[in-house]
Amino acid sequence: MYDKILLPVDLNEEASWSKALPVALSLCRTFDASLHIVTVMPDYRMPMVGSFFPKDFAEKAHQAVTEAQRTFIADKVPSDVKVQAVIADGSPWEAILKAGKKVGVDLIVIASHNKKRFADYVIGPNAEHIVHHSKISVMIVR
Repeated sequence: MYDKILLPVDLNEEASWSKALPVALSLCRTFDASLHIVTVMPDYRMPMVGSFFPKDFAEKAHQAVTEAQRTFIADKVPSDVKVQAVIADGSPWEAILKAGKKVGVDLIVIASHNKKRFADYVIGPNAEHIVHHSKISVMIVR
C-alpha cells in the first residue's frame, strides 16, 4: 500500500518524532516501505536574513544538520528499515511538501505537538498546513 514514507523530524524537538517514529517504523515494516526522514532548515540565503550571518554559515549549518541526522538515524532507526536522510530549506510545511514530492513519497507521518492557539490543540500549525495542501495521504500522530 505504501512504498515511501516521509517523517518530518525537528532534531531539537523530541516531540516532533517520539510518537511518530514508532508509527512510521511499524508502517515501513508492514508494507516493506522505505523511510525518508526530512529535517527543515531555515533559509539563510534570503538577502534580508543572510546579511546577518557569515558567508559560510548556511554551508556549516547544513553540514551540522547532516551529521545530526546521521546520528539520529544510527541511534533511532533499526537496521532492518531502509532509510534516507533529506534536508530541506525554508518554511517547514512548504519544505516538507516539496521534499515529499521530490522523493515521491506516498505517505507523510507527522507528529502534532505545538499548542499555542486553538487550531494547534487540534493538530498543530505545520501539520494543519500539510494536511490542507498535501496531494498525498497524511497521518497525524498525537
